[in-house]
Amino acid sequence: MNFLEEIERRRTFGIISHPDAGKTTLTEKLLLFGGAIQEAGAVKNNKIKKAATSDFMEIERQRGISVATSVLAFMYKDKKINILDTPGHKDFAEDTFRTLTAVDSVIVVIDVAKGVEEQTKKLVEVCRMRKIPMIVFINKLDREGKDAFDLLDEVEQELGLTVTPLSFPIGMGYDFKGIYNIYEKNINLFSGDSKKNISDIIGFDDITSPELEDHIGVEAAETLRDNMELVTGVYPAFDKQKYLEGALQPVFFGSALNNFGVKELLDCFIEIAPHPESKIAEERLVKANENELSGFVFKIHANMDPKHRDRLAFVKIVSGTFERNKPYLHVRHNKKLKFSSPNAFFAEKKQIVDKSYPGDIVGLHDTGNFKIGDTLTEGEILHYKGIPNFSPEHFRYINNADPMKSKQLNKGIDQLMDEGVAQLFTLELNGRKVIGTVGALQYEVIQYRLEHEYGAKCTYEHFPAHKACWVDPEDPNNDEFKEFVRVKQKFLAKDKRGQLVFLADSQFSLQMTQQKYPTVKLHFTSEFE
Repeated sequence: MNFLEEIERRRTFGIISHPDAGKTTLTEKLLLFGGAIQEAGAVKNNKIKKAATSDFMEIERQRGISVATSVLAFMYKDKKINILDTPGHKDFAEDTFRTLTAVDSVIVVIDVAKGVEEQTKKLVEVCRMRKIPMIVFINKLDREGKDAFDLLDEVEQELGLTVTPLSFPIGMGYDFKGIYNIYEKNINLFSGDSKKNISDIIGFDDITSPELEDHIGVEAAETLRDNMELVTGVYPAFDKQKYLEGALQPVFFGSALNNFGVKELLDCFIEIAPHPESKIAEERLVKANENELSGFVFKIHANMDPKHRDRLAFVKIVSGTFERNKPYLHVRHNKKLKFSSPNAFFAEKKQIVDKSYPGDIVGLHDTGNFKIGDTLTEGEILHYKGIPNFSPEHFRYINNADPMKSKQLNKGIDQLMDEGVAQLFTLELNGRKVIGTVGALQYEVIQYRLEHEYGAKCTYEHFPAHKACWVDPEDPNNDEFKEFVRVKQKFLAKDKRGQLVFLADSQFSLQMTQQKYPTVKLHFTSEFE
């Protein structure tokens, strides 16, 4: 198969949702259809821990939330599908934002009973800004929930999307009979035991046919016909081009837990979802079909295997082919590196791959060379944009609880910060270390991982900061900037890259500083023009 065909057959997407909307279950069922796993329940069930699981850190197992983004791949109808399963919990939002830089499209999962929730809004906002094509999957239809039309209205209003249903439920909760697949023009009947097998699919080009009553009953048939009339009257017809431009979002209904509606979603997804597209670098637009390799690190995961101190840097390939044992330029270090065992992920099995193509995610063993946002190329100097650090909302001093282990503590903090778990600020005044996170739960994860992976213990102490702002002076030599540094020295720190950061202690102090020092610009992300 030639290079262009390899690009055409790849689909790389992320699954986003509020916690508990059924994202991990949907991921698992997609793997089930792709033949990547043989048994459902693998994610939640410890007795088959060896099978596919996208929540592989111990703390995730304990809390039942995904704290790290997992990468899973499978083949389906000759398409190579790469799923990035993202954390839904708001305390890990930064990991999810970064992952969205590596996907070509997104599936948004919404719980039928709860509708649109807070975390979903934030994530969809990021997708809208980046014009990422989205498909909406309304999940848990076997439970009582909101009316389908009410939900569609809510998705439009709350998320600012333009939706068009490509499947529609027949009943809901106790009355749930199945789904009419508008895209394929057929009906899939629900039987409560369909966890094990997929029930019969009946073709219906014409739902006015009297045969419909034989399958779903008179009342349900009438309701479906009325609903379909409304759907065609109210919602725009599906337009693939508009979907790809991020201007139209198809909606599917189903129950991931019961394997229901997932196949329809997957079949339509592989037809309409985009293959790897061009990506903007600071220097130029890079096209997927260029011959020379380029890719960027969007995630680093330490200690995938606690027995071996390994870190994996996840690289999204943007253009060209990645080949094992071929030297590539690490742009930030300006040095060539070779990789003898690049990994790909099929379910939870890591495999060494000889060749990877645009859209693929490759795991590279890393001894500390990589940071998030690093670029690999065949020699060209490229920097991919859009992998910023966000301003943290929680700040704590980190103290060493075991003086004999200070080396391990420093190494652990260093590596966890490279992973993007949190951000480290070193105060200019006294050199004390402050850890900033997006959510308070991160502190537990850091403490747990320092102890279990690095053998180091830490304690925390409250640090009175409201926001971290990256400092960008118009002229570092002018008097205004010098006065800013003198007056605010107590609140100034350096981040891990050596950028100057102002840790404002309140919203009021932030506003006053901005008014008093107009030539000192303050930014809420570490990437600014």
